[in-house]
Amino acid sequence: MSYSAFGLVEVLGSANAVIVTDQLLKIAEVSYVTHDTKCGGHALVFVTGSVSAVSAAIEHVKENRTCEIFASAVISNPSQEMIEIVEAFKARRMK
Repeated sequence: MSYSAFGLVEVLGSANAVIVTDQLLKIAEVSYVTHDTKCGGHALVFVTGSVSAVSAAIEHVKENRTCEIFASAVISNPSQEMIEIVEAFKARRMK
């Protein structure tokens, strides 16, 4: 699969991950890819789309916080290795 850009946001808790995902999807033409959880209840949400759409969505959630955001990033033109990591997260969620 080909991705122009990934956007990711790390929050605490599954409920906050759902809220942030909703915000990301409403603000720009991005698509949900997956999310991953880590120790301590942190959740990392991944979206994809054009670089400009992903950047707009990430900036929006950072400026209009509904919860604490621990980290966020936009990865433009992700490497094949990065795509494989995200696809592995996605496959793990499908089980």
